[in-house]
Amino acid sequence: MPSTTTPVSIRRITDESASDVEDQLAVEAPLEIVVVARAARAPDARPSALQERAPRRLGITMRTPGNDRELTIGLLFAEGIISRAADVVDVDELSGPSGDLVRVALAEDVTVDLGRSERALAVANASCGVCGKASIDVASCAPPAPLARGVPRIAPRVVHGLAARLRGAQPVFGRTGGLHAAALFDAGGALADLREDVGRHNAVDKLIGAALLAGRLPDPGAVLMVSGRAGFELVQKALRASIPVMVAVGAPSSLAAELAAAHGMTLVGFARDGRFNVYAGRERVDVAAEAAS
Repeated sequence: MPSTTTPVSIRRITDESASDVEDQLAVEAPLEIVVVARAARAPDARPSALQERAPRRLGITMRTPGNDRELTIGLLFAEGIISRAADVVDVDELSGPSGDLVRVALAEDVTVDLGRSERALAVANASCGVCGKASIDVASCAPPAPLARGVPRIAPRVVHGLAARLRGAQPVFGRTGGLHAAALFDAGGALADLREDVGRHNAVDKLIGAALLAGRLPDPGAVLMVSGRAGFELVQKALRASIPVMVAVGAPSSLAAELAAAHGMTLVGFARDGRFNVYAGRERVDVAAEAAS
């Protein structure tokens, strides 16, 4: 496994003293993504025109090394380049001129719209998963099927406990304090899986990629918990994976709340310190049942 942390020498200063100590930082490094696929036929091309399968560089994203295969699959899925695990026939993790490289071979019947894909990925970085989008219309990726209304039902006490469970399951955060996390829980609060990364959208891509490869998506009972704010791009990724409930430690953006409401997702923010706010899909938060118990 590649190293996710690196030691650094620092001077630690407090009100009482100054000391030279060793600290740990989360590693941030580039990952180049190359896809082997047939390019979609240009609108003005002859109907019989065929594009040969060839390696196509989609772009570079900054991430914490580790789970690169899952990250790549999750990203391709979130961007609509693939729709299922079977669309991928081979994944190679290599070393390229820019650093680490993942080369993904897609199935013969999968074509790639190079213009759309390059806009989506060329300027991807660790802080913003929506940068490079041509428009909000392109970024607004609806779930493959409508989310079931009112399920799963999740009790407030479960929501209250998710942040602590998330933090307790973050191995690298405990050493660095510098990583985001994304985790999948069931409606009872049981942890199914967790991934960490310097980029919050990378953590979600790794998590969704792992679930997709394991055949665990779609899951109508899934609850996604993220360690930071609930930005538009994270809601979009969760919707693409048909996840009905998303809980964030931080605040949602206005566009994230609008997107969640438009597609029937439950969006919870500020889930910490014994409180939380429900911004969309309040029918899934079972306040009445808990009050009656």
